Amino acid sequence: MTKQRLLTAGLILIGILVIVFFGINTIHALKRLRGHGPFNGKPPVANQTDVELVRDWMTIPYIADTYDVPPEALFFSLGIPFEKQNGRKSLKQLNDEYFPDQPDIVLLQVKDAIKAFQTQAPPPPSLPPAPTKIP
Repeated sequence: MTKQRLLTAGLILIGILVIVFFGINTIHALKRLRGHGPFNGKPPVANQTDVELVRDWMTIPYIADTYDVPPEALFFSLGIPFEKQNGRKSLKQLNDEYFPDQPDIVLLQVKDAIKAFQTQAPPPPSLPPAPTKIP
């Protein structure tokens, strides 16, 4: 019985050490990631207008939602079929698949298409001015 208890206690101790080791590594990794996102901690907001925030890791549906542009218009501007599987691919993956000899062409064309759509479409309605108090 004593050997069995020692073995059980040893295995429990090893398990606790493994949990502590990976827990500490996870905490350090999360600390390193804080503030190092694609937008330096500031995600794009809906109805975004600054196309310079578009990155090659984004998907067409994500960009379309963020910039209030129909995804069909972006796919059409690229000459890429509007299919479900293409909507799941990042701009980099689409570039590698459809334009392997032209690096970053998809990113540049998407930015141009957003700019063109923004000049055609009226700007999003602004909020009415805040009422002022009359003394």
